[in-house]
Amino acid sequence: MRSAPSASRVLVLNSGSSSVKYQLLDMRDSSRLAAGLVERIGEQTSRLKHTCLTSGAAREENGPIADHDAALKAVAEELAKDGLGLDSPELAAIGHRVVHGGMFFTEPTVIDDAVLTEIERLIPVAPLHNPANLTGIRTALALRPDLPQVAVFDTAFHTTMPESAARYAIDPKLADRYRIRRYGFHGTSHAYVSRATAKLLGKAPEEVNVIVLHLGNGASASAVRGGRCVDTSMGLTPLEGLVMGTRSGDLDPAVIFHLQRVGGMSMDEIDTLLNKRSGLFGLCGDNDMREIRRRMDEDDERARLAFDIYIHRLKKYIGAYYAVLGRVDAVTFTAGVGENASPVREAAVAGLEELGLAVDGELNAVRGDGPRLISPENARVAVAVVPTDEELEIATQTYALVGKNS
Repeated sequence: MRSAPSASRVLVLNSGSSSVKYQLLDMRDSSRLAAGLVERIGEQTSRLKHTCLTSGAAREENGPIADHDAALKAVAEELAKDGLGLDSPELAAIGHRVVHGGMFFTEPTVIDDAVLTEIERLIPVAPLHNPANLTGIRTALALRPDLPQVAVFDTAFHTTMPESAARYAIDPKLADRYRIRRYGFHGTSHAYVSRATAKLLGKAPEEVNVIVLHLGNGASASAVRGGRCVDTSMGLTPLEGLVMGTRSGDLDPAVIFHLQRVGGMSMDEIDTLLNKRSGLFGLCGDNDMREIRRRMDEDDERARLAFDIYIHRLKKYIGAYYAVLGRVDAVTFTAGVGENASPVREAAVAGLEELGLAVDGELNAVRGDGPRLISPENARVAVAVVPTDEELEIATQTYALVGKNS
């Protein structure tokens, strides 16, 4: 059963292993109606924070929330208090963030039993994320089985990469058997930001080549040619690529063998080391860039080294993707660090003036909520800051698909 064409609201759900983030948007003007977070699901100290953005009312509930089923029912109750319940005829669809879609899902997809089965089959390449995403989907389907529900995949934007970028240099038959290839992540962010950058430049996405730098606790870079991703830094998992808050990023694979053979570490211990105790945290004990900068101001050598390694890796990817694209119209910073840490932006392009890259000190220091240029006037390559909006991207893709299928 399809929603009536007059229905214009989309509920966006991002189900993690112990959390659910949500936003309700009205797609007539892309406005937010409500937003919230349920965290520490399954614990005695669970918490639900809900904000009705039309009235400004904010509520918080503390106490045990047993599972995702209870969490989503609690979300539905909070929305209903504001007259925005899941039974509203104005709700057109629910859009779900799904981290891994493999090569099977190249675009947003209406969820049915076959889609659920394929997402489940991808669990071995996304063991931390896809199970939680599936739990959220199944719970939402139970609450509103009549409503179109759409999966929007983090990996989909990167499926346009050529085989030369997506393949690792290992036996293709072995790689295909175990689905080993470079998938990339943060795709909804890279898609949104690359299009927003083109708009900022007054051009169509098809006319623009952009290097997008999504810098948060997780971090990734992408090379986008004419609106299509041609390379990205994350690979089979989100571990590859840039230095991140707690992830190592690029690493000689032999380090793993060395830690096992010489260090006597188990594979689980190595997994924890590289994903949760490396990156900025592993280098200096902090994964918050603000704290690292504060420590640098106090001449903390470990913080300085961590920052320098972070910037060195970032600068290498800018140069590499400049070479991949051949012509670059813009380098765009986004996500928590990219949007707020002006010293990171300045350091990342320092010394790249021969490539046409520079930032204007005054423009770079200005904090703002919207997309903006921070490069000097008439710069050969624009340097931009574009706040990412993954929820809006998921809602937009979901609503477009539901409209086509109505």
